[in-house]
This record gives sequence, C-alpha cells and structure tokens, in this order.
Amino acid sequence: MVGFLLCIFVVVVLFVGMISALVASMDTKTPVVADANSILEINLRQPITERTPNNPLQTFDFSNFKNNFQPGLTDIITAIKKAETDANIKGIYIHTGYITGGKASIEEIRNALIQFKKSKKFIVAYAEDYAQDAYYLSSIADQVYLNPQGDLALHGFAANLTFLKGTLDKLGVEAQVIRHGKFKSAIEPFVEERMSDANRMQVKTYVDDFWHILRNGIAQARNIDTNTVEMLADSLAIETPEDAVKYGLVDKLLYEDQVMDELKKRSGNIGAKPTIITINKYAQRNINFSEKNKIAVIYANGDINSGRGNDEQIGSETTSADIRKAANDEAVKAIVLRVNSPGGSALASEVIWRELSLARAKKPIVVSMGDVAASGGYYISCLANTIVAQPNTITGSIGVFGLLFNAQKLFNEKLGITFDSYKTGAYSDMGNATRALTPAERAKLQNSVERVYNTFTARVANGRNMPQSMVDSIGQGRVWSGKTALQLGLVDTLGGLNDAIKIAADLAKIKTYRTYELPIQKEPFSELLEDLNGGVKTAIIKNELGPEFEIYHQVSKLIKQEGVFMRMPFELQLN
Repeated sequence: MVGFLLCIFVVVVLFVGMISALVASMDTKTPVVADANSILEINLRQPITERTPNNPLQTFDFSNFKNNFQPGLTDIITAIKKAETDANIKGIYIHTGYITGGKASIEEIRNALIQFKKSKKFIVAYAEDYAQDAYYLSSIADQVYLNPQGDLALHGFAANLTFLKGTLDKLGVEAQVIRHGKFKSAIEPFVEERMSDANRMQVKTYVDDFWHILRNGIAQARNIDTNTVEMLADSLAIETPEDAVKYGLVDKLLYEDQVMDELKKRSGNIGAKPTIITINKYAQRNINFSEKNKIAVIYANGDINSGRGNDEQIGSETTSADIRKAANDEAVKAIVLRVNSPGGSALASEVIWRELSLARAKKPIVVSMGDVAASGGYYISCLANTIVAQPNTITGSIGVFGLLFNAQKLFNEKLGITFDSYKTGAYSDMGNATRALTPAERAKLQNSVERVYNTFTARVANGRNMPQSMVDSIGQGRVWSGKTALQLGLVDTLGGLNDAIKIAADLAKIKTYRTYELPIQKEPFSELLEDLNGGVKTAIIKNELGPEFEIYHQVSKLIKQEGVFMRMPFELQLN
C-alpha cells in the first residue's frame, strides 16, 4: 500500500511539474525590442511546422522536461519580414547547425533571408558543426563562421527507402496490390525488396533536382563555380575546418565568444555583450483587425482521410467546413489553400475537391504548396486559379492504388488458426484478411482503381487546361520536383506562401487586406487536455526511437490503410 501511494504521489508530482513547465513556457506577451542595437537570432532547434503549435505537448521535450517552443514557418517568415523595417533590429544572427525541416520550408526561410538583405542590414552565421541543409540556409550570410574544431558537411543527397517484403514473408503476410500507374510506388515497400526501375528513375530525377538547387544556391551565395561545389561534394574534400576556409565555404574559424565580439562591432553595441532577441520571442504578429478585406489561408497538412482532421491530418469533413466558411464569408475576397500532404483517401480528396470547386465559383483560389503536395495533395490543388510551389516541393504522383493484406499463411501455418465462414453472396467477405483475393475480386477492385484514376486525370486536365492524354503521360503515379512540375505545366510559378497571398490579392483586385487563418486553433489548454494522452504517448515513443521514429510512424500508417488511395512514397529518407 505504501509503495502504491508513493507511485501515485510521484505521478502527480511529475504531472504537476510538466503542467508548470508548460505554463511557464507559454509567454504570450508581445516582445518589446527596447535596445536600438538589437540582433535577431535564428536558431531552428525544433522541426519546422507549418503553423506555430497551440498544443504545448507538440514541442515538449520529455528528455529534459522542458518545452522547446518553436514558431511555425508562417511566423518565422513574418518575423524576418518585420525585422527588415524594425529600426531596433540591426541584423540577423543565424545560429543553427542542424535543421529538421523539409526542403521547401528551408527554401522559403532562405528566400526570406535573401529578401532581408535588401534592407542593407547584416546577416552573420555561425555553428559548431554545419549539417548540409543548415549550411545551405547559412550560406547566404554576409559572413559565415565555423568553430575551429567544427565540421561542415557537403556530400550531396541520398534517398533511402525502407522495404518490408522480407518481414512480411517471414510473417506469412501477403500484400495484395491493385494499382494504376507504373510509378505508383507507395506500395513497393510491401511487395519489393528494392526499388523498381521505374521508381529508381523517378527518385533519381527529383533527388538530382534537389541537389542542383542546393549546389547552385551555395555556388551563387559564396561566389564559387558550381563545378567546384560538385567536386567538393563528390570527393568529400571538406575534411577539416581549414578546408572549409580554403575552398571559400567559410570566411573565418571563430569560437562563439569571438563571434559575439564581431556582432557587437556590427551592431554598434557598446555593452559587454550584444543584445540578442530570439526568433522564438520575436515571432509575434500584430493583426490589423480594422481591415475589413480578408484573404483566408486554409492549412491542409498531413495525410488525407475521411471525417475530422487535426494539425497532423487532413479530414474531409473539417477541411470542407473551413473552405465553406471562407467561401460564404463576404469579407473574404480570396482563398489561399496551403497544401502540405502526400495524399491519402481518394474519396476524401474528392470531397474536398468538390467543396473547392463550389468556392471557386464565388472567389479566386490560389494553392501554395509546401514540402509535399502530391497524389491526393495534388488532387485538391489542381483546380486552383494559380498554383505556387517551391522548386524543391515534391508534387505530382498522379496515380491510384488499392492495398489489402492476406494473413492466411500467418494464421494457418504460424499460429495454427483456421477459419470457416458462410456468406450470402460471392463477394460478401471480399477483403477478408484471412484469405487471398479471388481473380474476380481482383478484377472488381482493378475496375474501381481505373475509375478513380480516370476521374483524377480528368480533374487535373480540367483544372490545368490540358488534354487528359497529356496528364496521363506525365501521371502514372510519377513524382516530380516543383522545378520540373513548372516546366510540365503542373504548377504556375515558383514561390512561397507570401507570394501566393499576393497573387490572391491581385486576383481579388484588392490592395489592402489581412490574412485570416483556418482552421481556427483551439485554446492551448483545451488542446492540451484533449491531446494529453495521445501527445504524451507519441512524445515518449519519439524520444525512445529517435531518428527511427519516422519509419515507425509511416509504416504504422500504411499498414492501417486498406481501400483505394492516392498517395506518394513519402517514406523515403532524404539525407
């Protein structure tokens, strides 16, 4: 009894401590930059999310019992833009050696920093070690510094895909696949042991595009020939910090205290140390509620499913309701749909498409593609007046597949379990996991897949004003980079969310406006109480698995999927 009560006491103390830590970290006061010689520090420690999370559990670090608050992409971009005209901000200090974020998100932040440089304010970058993406972001700085004992990674990209066929074979489980599109490789992890030739070709195409974007960006920012950057990566020439200086990737090798001295000089600060305000505290937006004209920004983030959604999942019911709300709001003059999705349910994608088609009859719709807007994510994008993507956005994947599992061998031979049944019709138990599909059942499912694919290509053809045969030729489930998608006519222009908002304003013929974000985020403590159990569970698993969490997360989602889907192979790890 004493032991039991002691356990209860410990649990209560931990829970109260966690809540206290969350409350202490939720500083909602708008920051005041009092010092006229301040510097904005950008340190991207946490994964870059589309929106600043309202749920504290999303950023709570259970390893050190702290809430590592990190503003979302939209607020990071807004903060950098605000700093351009803030007289008290003299420059930006990029202090990040590693970034957990998609290529398009990093590109958007980098472009915002390039725009910031036009204000003639300085940008200085420093890290103890530079991972490749972090260096790409930092390379646009006026001065790039590295710790004298640090490393700089420049090695190109490798796409690593995980295959589960061997595991399923050992378990006695068969993945039964029905698909249209020779590039529809979302199902390959279940039926292959390595990439098919078609999949390898598409992966090579967009990974090469990503590498060329990074290589050319570094070359331009550092005034180095692209062939030199290619050589440095291919030969892994940056073996020491001195090599980074020798080849022009870094300006000086400095310790952090020496960098602080440099920042003091640049900012004109005469104090003992420079006045630094972090992006976490500076990223507060002041909305002008007196402005009547609104542009609705609707976030569609995550897998597409029927029903209700959340911050990590698009629900056809909730997303359609947000679109309808914006369409019926007379103050909303245009809609920007921010898509960051690898796709999902074909039916849910169609439901959202229908709601968007009704909204477009009332007002302009612009799509802003994030890191990925593929398959179902492209389906809900294709009817927009204008589609905006980053050059390294993953998009396309116009294809359809069905996936059912047959675990008869597992049950019969591994576990000794057998089944018997009675059915009123030939197809009454179709999809039963205890037996294989019959040829007739496969034919029915194939017809369903073909029907959905024909609808998909017709939607794209109508939205993009191109022949359906052409859509089919660039479809077949093939994934493209935003750069190539622009050439193919799948997107209209390259840019970020702010560019999409400006285009929406032009289409609506309005000069002054404010943005109106949907879905409306819940109050922090309401979100906390609703998601406490699931959030804690996810955070603990993530903390235990570390880098392998993403594989676990993607596999667990795919195994649960049965039916007809529009989804791209987003399980690859791009390093």
